Amino acid sequence: MMGWTKRQFIEAAFDEIGLASYTFDMQPEQYQSALRRLDAMMADWYERGILLGYPLPGSPQYASLDEQTLVPDRANEGIILNLAVKIAPSYGKQVIPATMTGAREALNTLFIRAARPGMMQYPAQTPAGAGNKQWGQFWGPFLKPPQDDDVIVEGGNAIEFDAEY
Repeated sequence: MMGWTKRQFIEAAFDEIGLASYTFDMQPEQYQSALRRLDAMMADWYERGILLGYPLPGSPQYASLDEQTLVPDRANEGIILNLAVKIAPSYGKQVIPATMTGAREALNTLFIRAARPGMMQYPAQTPAGAGNKQWGQFWGPFLKPPQDDDVIVEGGNAIEFDAEY
């Protein structure tokens, strides 16, 4: 199953702000500008934990309008509406309230679907409780202390993390 191309998202966003009939009059620079905004928006979402299968370019000069995305159909509306909100001021357009509300709701839905609880270890002072009996070992009334496991990479070396971060 192939997803939409980046051009299709951009054209749908232009349609949302009322520029669909002018698609044939759009200059290549306008498409490139919208593509940069789309890529920037998707990179921001990626950093926020919304992973949709959208291919991010390493640099703007490597971005392609006709590149296929692997974005699931459930996310299309969120991308289109949020892109429309981002590009409308560049064309002197005001976004209607329904588009603003739809963009916000779609983004919130994507955040909810992307939410994953973080991995954590309980502090050593956490009481074990009745359901945490260890077979053949006795650690006392508290949970096992946290472990600092090294992440092993190719070549058998451990990754060292800087404590300042």
